[in-house]
Parts: sequence; structure tokens; C-alpha cells
Amino acid sequence: MTNSAKKNTPIKKARIKPVKKAPASAEELLLLYDKMLMIRRFEEKAGQLYGMGLIGGFCHLYIGQEAVIVGMQAAAQKGDSVITSYRDHGHMLACNMKPGGVMAELTGREGGYSKGKGGSMHMFSRKKKFFGGHGIVGAQVPLGTGLAFAHKYRGNDGVAMVYMGDGAINQGQVYESFNMAQLWSLPIIYIIENNKYGMGTSVERASATTDLYHRGAAHRIPGEEINGMDVLAVKAAGEKALKYCRAGKGPYILEMETYRYRGHSMSDPAKYRTKEEVSKMRKESDPIDNLRQLILKYNVATEEVLKDIDRKIKAVVIEASTFAQESPEPNPSELYTDILVEV
Repeated sequence: MTNSAKKNTPIKKARIKPVKKAPASAEELLLLYDKMLMIRRFEEKAGQLYGMGLIGGFCHLYIGQEAVIVGMQAAAQKGDSVITSYRDHGHMLACNMKPGGVMAELTGREGGYSKGKGGSMHMFSRKKKFFGGHGIVGAQVPLGTGLAFAHKYRGNDGVAMVYMGDGAINQGQVYESFNMAQLWSLPIIYIIENNKYGMGTSVERASATTDLYHRGAAHRIPGEEINGMDVLAVKAAGEKALKYCRAGKGPYILEMETYRYRGHSMSDPAKYRTKEEVSKMRKESDPIDNLRQLILKYNVATEEVLKDIDRKIKAVVIEASTFAQESPEPNPSELYTDILVEV
């Protein structure tokens, strides 16, 4: 072979398989893991205290749905507001409300965020832009629409994030809110936490259309269906929706496909679904376990580091439980406070 022929012969390059990077930074993945695990451990302790008779009234646990609020809050800005229904403990913790204050409110103590007067379903933190906790199904939706109006009126670039369940989506006031939000181009995200059951009724039995993210179509509100068991998918969807709202384009709907492992409330035996169904969801789709596997897969942290995170969280939850039980009950005079605002 001549020298010129050698020069023209193409060199065959070896194919090197690229090393995949983690889908987010190590710091972000560990923070998401920490926040979801905090909600899980807190709710487990709340369930124990309820069983001991230390929490009165209703108590709706968020176990299984942690990725929704944690992912959305990871995408949010400081000035954004949050309002939700009665399954609200996880939302409070994700909004950086103190575990001790939340637990004390659950037990009806003076150290709670609503001074022991709100209980599980009705506590607030204006400082953290968390506006409840609402016990009436769907009532938070028009209230949240009002928060969005306030953001636009004040021009503060904030977005209202309104959480509701698949049961609330069939309420009439929801569609009145949709119409108003689109008419006035309000900066609001309606987040439907579709955990498959409105109390004990499956979404298929209660809704003529089960693609809930289409429910704003009559008002030209765009919507998306998201895997609500994947915290990174939730965060990405949240970033997209928040950008849309901040651009002045109006409301957005996100349907989060999620699942609650416990009954509707602590008094619900959940006999309307099989143990096999719940077990399958926990085994295949648990948001915390799946993120844990992702962290280990990309060598973001070791098993020991993750165990240490769990130990620290359990210590915080025990401290919150102790604070709640040692905090005094409200003075009877508190019945007459926080009921009137003079403007």
C-alpha cells in the first residue's frame, strides 16, 4: 500500500460508552431525599400519637405522596404562596414550618402554629406563605385564586400554588375559580394530587373523565399529567408551570399521579382496595425508595450516609413529639382571639 493510500484510509475510532451523570447535583438529590424522609417520619409519628389518643379530631396522613409537595417547593421562589386541603402536614413541613410547631398544633397545644385552635386541618403560617389547611372539600381553590389575584395586584412576581385532591376536582367552585383565573390571567398553578381515591371512592367511579389535567380545557387552561411519585419529574414540571405563570400567561394545571398508603383518614380502614394493590405501589413506585436507589446508583452517597440522615430526622421528629406533649394547653381566653381583624 502506498503512503498516499495510507493517508486516505479512514481511522476507525473505538466506541466508548459515556459515563452517565446523575440527573441532578448531589446537594439537590440529598436535599430532596431529606425533605421527603422528614415528611414520612413525621407522619409515621403523627399516626402513633393519634393511636395513643394524643391527637383529637381528624388526622389525614400524607404517606406516599411526599414527592408532590417536595418537588413543587424545590421549583418555587420565596414569594410564592401555598394553600391546600386537610391532608396538609407534608405541605407545612415542605414550606419550612418547624416540626415542633406543626406537631404541637396536631395535639392542640399552645406551642402550635395556630395556638392549638386549628388542629390537623387548620393551621397557617403567613411568614412562610402557607395559608392552610382547609377542611371543606374544594374550599381552598377559590381562596387560592384570591391569593393569585393579590400577587398580580401587588405586582410581586409571586405565584399561588393551590393543591386539591381528585375528589375536590368535581366541585363546582373549582370551575368558577378556573374561569376567573383565566379571565384575569392570574398567576396560579392548580395542582391536582390524584391519589386514586376520593375518601373511599375510586376516581373511575366518581369522574366521567379521568384525565383530570384536561379539566381546564373549557377555559383554555393548559394542563399536564405528571408522575407524582418521581420528585425530579415533579420539580421539572413545576419549573415549567411556574415560568409560564410568571410570564403573565395565566393559570396552569398539573395533575400529579400519586398514591396514599394509609386510609383517607386515621379512622378509615381502607377496605375499598386490596392489600396487594397497596403493596405493589410501595414496592414499585415509592418516591423515597426510588430516589434512594438513584442516589446509590450514581454514588451520590453511601448507605451509611443515608442511614445517618434517617437517624438525624428521627431525632428531630422525637424532639417535635416531646415538645408537643410538653407544651401547655391553650388558655380558655384564646377562644376570643384571632377572630376579628380591623382594617
